[in-house]
Amino acid sequence: MDKEELTAWALANGWQIIAGCPSLTKPSSPREAIVRMVFKATVVNVEVKKPAGKWEKISGESYGNVAPDPDTGLPRGLGLVSIPGFTMLMQENRDRMVFARMGGTTRR
Repeated sequence: MDKEELTAWALANGWQIIAGCPSLTKPSSPREAIVRMVFKATVVNVEVKKPAGKWEKISGESYGNVAPDPDTGLPRGLGLVSIPGFTMLMQENRDRMVFARMGGTTRR
């Protein structure tokens, strides 16, 4: 997967662009990124924001080694399935986006 494919996957799965990076936010603070994908020239890194505010790289892989899982579509090679609570955080972000769209289009 390349940068564009990863960005498209992320945006379709609850991520949002914050400070130029696809990011997941805290449920209690939807404007503050706590997980982000950082795209470099040849690699993509997944970083988590520590409580002190510093970003820590938790995984990284070259674009050629990142491929979508045939069953889930989740990019393999970035260690996303091994990050504790990642799938739940991604689901909460996706749900918040869906409900925000529903609330924004419905008027009474």
